Amino acid sequence: MGVFEAMKAEGGHEQVIFCEDSVAGLKAIIAIHDTTLGPALGGCRMWPYETEEEALIDVLRLSRGMTYKAAAAGLNLGGGKAVIIGDPKTQKSEALFRVFGRFVESLNGRYITAEDVNTSVHDMEYIFMETKYVTGVAPAHGGSGDPSPVTAYGVFQGMRAAATAQFGNDDFSGKRVAVQGLGNVGSNLCRHLKEAGASLVVTDIDPERCARARDEFGAEVVDTDEIYDADCDIFSPNALGAVINDETIPRLRCKVVCGGANNQLAEDRHGQVLHERGVLYAPDFVVNAGGLINVYVEMEGYVRERALRMAAGIYANTMNVIEISRERGINTAEAADRFAERRIETIGAVKKGFFGGI
Repeated sequence: MGVFEAMKAEGGHEQVIFCEDSVAGLKAIIAIHDTTLGPALGGCRMWPYETEEEALIDVLRLSRGMTYKAAAAGLNLGGGKAVIIGDPKTQKSEALFRVFGRFVESLNGRYITAEDVNTSVHDMEYIFMETKYVTGVAPAHGGSGDPSPVTAYGVFQGMRAAATAQFGNDDFSGKRVAVQGLGNVGSNLCRHLKEAGASLVVTDIDPERCARARDEFGAEVVDTDEIYDADCDIFSPNALGAVINDETIPRLRCKVVCGGANNQLAEDRHGQVLHERGVLYAPDFVVNAGGLINVYVEMEGYVRERALRMAAGIYANTMNVIEISRERGINTAEAADRFAERRIETIGAVKKGFFGGI
């Protein structure tokens, strides 16, 4: 598939930028999906993609998701994303991130970057040396630092809403939650769930993370593939995407799917498959918007209490999506798209000087 074909197929992107520097060893792609609501903001992940086409498709899908995430969260931001092709364990360097920062600077604010999978606050410091269009920098530089705790808090609020809709209340006492992925988001989510009285079954590719979850939260640890078969009330994906697919859906033994991972559905149709099986899916870009909210607040002058207050609104946003789903007789993934698109269309009309209603 050609680049322009891919851009059209993955949601009609405004701009895709290919970044290369042989001295720094940088190969990166920046995708800007839609800037109707504001500048495109989205993290920069580093991943050893097997092909450049794989990297392109990933950044296109992720940037489109950021557009919908910002819209659903009520933020004045568009959607963008960046991927750096490389091994984060061996290829990170000051030069690589500073060169990437120069590419970001060349876009003059159309794209604002942040940390993501396999990038850190420390990496953002190097980018910050070359551009002001970066968020998630250390508090010493006026930033908010790691956004993961706010992301996890937002996921917990979305899970509360989904539990209320599916079980009639948000009491986690006696409920069992299967948490897939124990990175910064997953581990913080476990803390909220444990404090709320839930029992946990967890997995991660890192044995040390699993051991910490067992010791700190009393979690049952299972192998990475066994998590899909766990007897639970809620299944929570918090690692990479596409884990809800034809192979895994028949194995799920839950009534709710709600987690922090992006692009959890391998294909759009899997939202309908879950719907038909009576499993309530809390759309990922709605419930995992806490990190984006956190860096949005940073752009205006970071106040943590404000970030948490705004992230608490993910409960109401999730409820709104569920209500749209039930009123229109559509699955929640489709309802979430309608919820986000409605705001983009409405505010787009406002900006053009005409309010056409919704």
